[in-house]
Amino acid sequence: MVSDLRKVKVLVTGGAGYVGSHIALALREAGSDVVVFDNLSTGHPWAVLDAPLVVGDLEDEPLLSELLAEGRFDAVIHCAANIWVGESVREPARYYRNNAANAFRLFDLCARHGVRHVVQSSTAAVYGQPAMELIPETAPLEPINPYGASKLMAERALRDIAAACDLRYAILRYFNVAGADREARIGEATPDNSHLIKVACETALGLRPGMRINGTDYPTPDGTCIRDYVHVEDLAAAHLLALRHLLDGGGALVANCGYGHGYSVREVLETVRRVTGVSFPVTEGPRRPGDPPVLVAANERIRAELGWRARHDDLQEIVASAWRWERELQRRLGRQRGPA
Repeated sequence: MVSDLRKVKVLVTGGAGYVGSHIALALREAGSDVVVFDNLSTGHPWAVLDAPLVVGDLEDEPLLSELLAEGRFDAVIHCAANIWVGESVREPARYYRNNAANAFRLFDLCARHGVRHVVQSSTAAVYGQPAMELIPETAPLEPINPYGASKLMAERALRDIAAACDLRYAILRYFNVAGADREARIGEATPDNSHLIKVACETALGLRPGMRINGTDYPTPDGTCIRDYVHVEDLAAAHLLALRHLLDGGGALVANCGYGHGYSVREVLETVRRVTGVSFPVTEGPRRPGDPPVLVAANERIRAELGWRARHDDLQEIVASAWRWERELQRRLGRQRGPA
């Protein structure tokens, strides 16, 4: 049994990005030997702190093959991906190349170079527009955009490659990731961001003139969409538990990462106003195509299989950590205009 993750060597792809950097930090705090692989298209060198960073692209098979051959990694946590739904509709080929084809390449090279444990970052977008409010892992997989479809392709490839060789895997399907490191060392800094909590914090800082609610006539208590917001530190902890599960000989696992309840857009915006003390302007507009009224995870599997327990399941805490980080980020960039 692997009682802890000390002396375990892990490659984190996309480890200079939002989620990947928090996973890399959690691994290092657990004593793991971590190497980050990132092309820095949306990630940042500062986000890896003092972990080794290999700058490269998953399309560069010679570089990736050499790294895996020489690194003697016990595991790979694969977070590198394009993540924006709207962009995936405009540029589908880019998403299929990066999220699907590059994942195929990585998994194949892991198998060829003896990396026997893979944790794959996936998404609730693989479910499309499910008819149920609490979505189990057994729900139909019917993505409605290239982002979800490309991530589902990666899931299937990982399963098939694992079945053909001695490779153990865990697939974690994220719901709405939010928040930041509580010490504001790292956080979400992806350019042109559309995540609700980050956009609201930027608006409170005066970096945006205002924001809009897309759809107020949904069949929900206040008419706006409800989403399951999971703190990024709880998400990172889930990856460490998944890795321990694999290293301890556990079988293949596919699990949702969410709290099992949600908040509406109006509730999120009101919480951001309360935490920041800023009453920023909000307008109302029509629905966006493809937005289901409610997306909330059924999380019994991750709780039962991994013993995952949320430590930060509180919207105000999530927003407060995002707000601390946003002020720190803007301080670093020298462009804060809102309240100190």
